[in-house]
Amino acid sequence: MTARLVMAGVMMFVAVMNGMAGDWKPLFNGKDLEGMMRSNGATPNTNWVVEAGNLKRIGKGGDIWTKDRYGDFVLEIEFKTEGNSGMFIRTDDPKNNVQTGIEIQVDKPGGPSKHSVGAIYDLVPASKNVGKAGDWNKAVITAKGAMLAVELNGEKVCQMDLDQWTEPNKNPDGSKNKFKNALKNFKRDGHIGFQDHGANVEYRNARIKTLE
Repeated sequence: MTARLVMAGVMMFVAVMNGMAGDWKPLFNGKDLEGMMRSNGATPNTNWVVEAGNLKRIGKGGDIWTKDRYGDFVLEIEFKTEGNSGMFIRTDDPKNNVQTGIEIQVDKPGGPSKHSVGAIYDLVPASKNVGKAGDWNKAVITAKGAMLAVELNGEKVCQMDLDQWTEPNKNPDGSKNKFKNALKNFKRDGHIGFQDHGANVEYRNARIKTLE
């Protein structure tokens, strides 16, 4: 890891500690799908349900999104999954989520790689394979300005500085990615989404705190 990345991580930690604003708020209300929508803004498909306070995908239902947009925040959330899924953050256009948002990979244990659980998908690999199969996993996602960080099951597994992604389709290490626009130009706020990638997945204890 370069000295710049280390310093950026320290600066983000200090900024987060100094930038807490307000109280934790639930990301969804635990009773129904109020405040959530499909990619086109319509009411969510009935294969997304709320049971015992948990948000569950129980069949093909498409991606589901918060109506609200979030910029700088800390999101705590637990997930249990039967396979490949994902959480999108700061997505400007849910109808074009792949090119206007950033995905945190949700999956069964594997890797570590840029596509394994806890990775910032196609951009930064998870540093460790700390996912739990068939059990609840706790993720903490922090977004502050250009800095993003992911903690999984109590261990920091990846972080990135968006300002280092200066070219389309290319990561700072020269490897390719799927993004047609440089990530440094991505909007710094957007919707939070839960991917339907064919596997049933469940979320609970989702709460978010905005940062100044």
